[in-house]
Amino acid sequence: MKAETEAPSKAKIISQILLLMCLGSSNSGGVLAVNMTIPNTLIRGTVGGEALLSVLYNSFSLDLPVIKWQLKREKSVTVVQSIGTDIIGTLRPEYRDRILVFENGTLLLHNLRLSDDGTYDVEVSITDDIFPGEGTITLTVDESISRPYIHMEGSSVLELSQNVILNCSHDNGTRTSYRWFKGGKPLTNVTRFVLSPDQKLLTITRVLMTDDDIYSCTVENPVGNMTSLPLRLTVYRRSSLYIILSTGGIFLLITLVTVCACWTPSKKRRHLARKPRSSFYDHSDRSPINHTDDVHPKRTEHNGISAVTSLYILQEKDPSMDDSSSNSIGSPSELDNPPCYTSSPDYTQSNGSPARSSHKYT
Repeated sequence: MKAETEAPSKAKIISQILLLMCLGSSNSGGVLAVNMTIPNTLIRGTVGGEALLSVLYNSFSLDLPVIKWQLKREKSVTVVQSIGTDIIGTLRPEYRDRILVFENGTLLLHNLRLSDDGTYDVEVSITDDIFPGEGTITLTVDESISRPYIHMEGSSVLELSQNVILNCSHDNGTRTSYRWFKGGKPLTNVTRFVLSPDQKLLTITRVLMTDDDIYSCTVENPVGNMTSLPLRLTVYRRSSLYIILSTGGIFLLITLVTVCACWTPSKKRRHLARKPRSSFYDHSDRSPINHTDDVHPKRTEHNGISAVTSLYILQEKDPSMDDSSSNSIGSPSELDNPPCYTSSPDYTQSNGSPARSSHKYT
């Protein structure tokens, strides 16, 4: 009898448990659990910028939620924990002054760092709810790309059948990918165009005349892309290159010859200073005689009779004469007693006619 009464009681308890489980599963988004929604599970950020990890939750409870954010690592790191918007405890040094929590559980990170990159778990729990709301958001933090440039060894002027390697270089940027363009069109792997696994290096083996074109590269990462300035590759045939070099050399040689033929050095006349070797004086007033002036005979009158006074000048010899002549003229004896010529005309004769002038050597 006792066994019969215990059997209905056990069945009643089991039925009640099953009823509670059905109610909990049917109302998991209502009274018994926090219903969480994540609009975007992947957020991209830039170093120095901001990232908004947005979540939404629903609950019939009027109590403040307990929000907890963790960053997945080998061992999960607690980023922040709060009741509503009030932060609980002390933040880690790397998150101080960079964290803001909203009422709906959203997390705002300021001044992003590369170390902020990773997967974040969020948990929202309320006292009256049996099950907390949980979600996961992935945050990528990248550095902006600087303008790339094409680096190559040697000159961009190539001979036919020569090999060349182009390197798409840049200073900043993370998680980058590369694309090459020839003449503005995407360049794909062909027999002579070999791209490195990351497509940063472009190798052209045995260039052809058709490779004479403009090349550029584009660098991309999750936060942007930049394209380099174009680089012109010029391809010459070997014979054409020699002709150009030889023609230039001939033209340069002709120019030099022409300039040398037309140029004449300026000749400056050199005037040698001449020292007078002797001074000649007039017999009457002992004044020096100017050697450069032409002296003509002077006509004078005395008692109505005109007479011609002749003046004889010793001319200094040209300095181009031999040394013996110069030394004889410039001897000390002649300098002490310079020779003079005087003329004393006899103005009257007995018959009144002018007489010949007699010359006297002194």
